Amino acid sequence: MSESAFSRRELLKRLGFAGVAAIAMPDLSRVLLFQRDVLAQSPPAPTLTAAELATLTAMCARLIPTDDNGPGATEARASQYIDRALGGWLATSRDAYTAGLAAIDAAARTRSGRRFIELPARDQDAILLALEATPFFALVRTHTIQGTFSDPAYGGNANFVGWDLVGYPGVRLNVTAADQRMASPPRPIRRSAYDYAMFSAMGATHAH
Repeated sequence: MSESAFSRRELLKRLGFAGVAAIAMPDLSRVLLFQRDVLAQSPPAPTLTAAELATLTAMCARLIPTDDNGPGATEARASQYIDRALGGWLATSRDAYTAGLAAIDAAARTRSGRRFIELPARDQDAILLALEATPFFALVRTHTIQGTFSDPAYGGNANFVGWDLVGYPGVRLNVTAADQRMASPPRPIRRSAYDYAMFSAMGATHAH
């Protein structure tokens, strides 16, 4: 694995599992509005332009990169999660993304005369390091974590790759005696919370 400043190993070390869960979980009111605001979009309309989405996808790929240990933000489709959310519960961040992604491409052109997506990983990292203290970097980092680790129903964490990365076995409505003994890792449950009737009903009730 390359010594990227944004390696997922370092990310998880800094956050810990509890930190990942806290950042990845939208607040309760947004969860309860899920069915109305998200499931109703079929398919969801794109929010970012094609060029913006390409830049964002490349940025997410450097924040939580794919490495020898497995998939990262690219495979989790974190940028697609962000694109979808910018048309809904993250709509207030749309202007910040327009300006921030343009600034990243401008920095890349100043550095090398090429777009951010055309640069090798080390040059992309250098640009992101220069922007690490900016509000936009923090915004994208938080949303990339959400798109990688949150419930896949929101449009990210494709194929549960984020949950596998942190060892989260999935939503459980009951815990067996064997689970409590923790003699072996729990069997992963590949289900969204919204596959359970009780959570779907909560969303539908709140939406009305």
